[in-house]
Amino acid sequence: MMFDLVVLGSGSAAFAAVLKATDHGAKTAMIERGTIGGTCVNVGCVPSKNLLRAGELRYYDSNRDFPGIIPGRTALQFNRIIEQKNQIVRGLRKEKYSDVLKSLRSTKLFRGDARFVSETRVKVDGINVDGRKFIVATGSSPRIPNMPGIGSLDYLTNVEALSLKKRPATMIVLGGRALGLEFAQMYSHMGTHVTLLQRSDRIIPEEEPAISDALRVYLEAEGVTIKTGVQVKRVYETQGKRVVAGTVKGREFEVRGDELLLATGRDPNTDSLGLDTARVKLRENGAVRVNREMHTTAPHVWAAGDVIGEPMLETIAAKEGAVAAENALLGTHRKIDFLPVPRAIFTSPQVATVGLTEKGAHDHGIECACRTIPMTKVPKAVVVRDTRGLIKMVVNALTGRILGVHILADNAADIIHEAVLAVKYRLTIDDIIDTVHVFPTLTESIKLVATSFRKDIDQLSCCAE
Repeated sequence: MMFDLVVLGSGSAAFAAVLKATDHGAKTAMIERGTIGGTCVNVGCVPSKNLLRAGELRYYDSNRDFPGIIPGRTALQFNRIIEQKNQIVRGLRKEKYSDVLKSLRSTKLFRGDARFVSETRVKVDGINVDGRKFIVATGSSPRIPNMPGIGSLDYLTNVEALSLKKRPATMIVLGGRALGLEFAQMYSHMGTHVTLLQRSDRIIPEEEPAISDALRVYLEAEGVTIKTGVQVKRVYETQGKRVVAGTVKGREFEVRGDELLLATGRDPNTDSLGLDTARVKLRENGAVRVNREMHTTAPHVWAAGDVIGEPMLETIAAKEGAVAAENALLGTHRKIDFLPVPRAIFTSPQVATVGLTEKGAHDHGIECACRTIPMTKVPKAVVVRDTRGLIKMVVNALTGRILGVHILADNAADIIHEAVLAVKYRLTIDDIIDTVHVFPTLTESIKLVATSFRKDIDQLSCCAE
């Protein structure tokens, strides 16, 4: 059977591609070897944010500082929390993926492992699927670091950590970027004593140093033990405990925990696809090589999502999938601008960023100016008694164009979207200053940091322009 478009995968990038293909009347095949919906809905964004919220409710009910309100002692029933998470995942997978696919009459789902056996044919568990154009959107899997002892040790990845039967009393988290930080605080808020080990000198090393440093202070104040500059020497198990042995600045240490969670990155799922048969080349890290049009090195193959490497984000994966499908079917040569793609870490407080950091601007040879204000300067943060965090804005020193915004604050992932529009549409600090904002809101922080380039905000009233 010949299809106009064959899509390998069923996650965000794959579904966006299939929906775009349907818009253009294309006969499409979707191939999935595992659970429909990919990482985000099954073992990523959806379940992790649900469990993060559960942990926040439990922890801050007992620890929130608000005069006149006496903290309680919220009980946590771990099994029930996991079950309600599973119900939400099943519901969204059915509503947003399975039911959507059933409604697409021009799309046929094939179940099984796909492998290119010629440039225009993939075999799916013995069934031949032929296509004029192809999109590889097979996602990524947890990276397992090569370290002595890892092969003989029971460990967790994000998949298993989302479905434990029992809350561990202690946990070691290996990795200090988004995934590691979210799971560390999630379990810490649920009552687990967490030790986080990070190889680089600071957590989230790609972010602004001020954000990394402040977030570490907040996490440690809540009881998370953080070690940076860690060199892991070996891992092993003894008396039912997982042990990580390593060094920090030459000093040896050992950490023991009931569970060891590996949060050391993700690898693109490109093995066993037979991509060389289709003339699709890979990068050194195993990701599919594409240009900004999502076109691979093969004339008839495009790729999208985690399988092409960083940034591995659900939202940009969907954008990539839609662009790949349109370019494949219509030859429109649409390109993706990655500069205005926002990123978020759902700790408490949250991290949300878009555009260039100060270092990134310098690396691009741009003369930039920066301003940073603490959330103590934002009236809404003062009013609700949560002044943790800061906001930093990076602008072109010559034009005032906003190049990047970096936020550490409660609800930062919601606040960031004004900054996304500013970066995307090349707005200046004066464009933001001239825009009326609702008072009091946390989003007003973007206007305040823009205003700080022009005036001393300590000398302004709440309602000043």
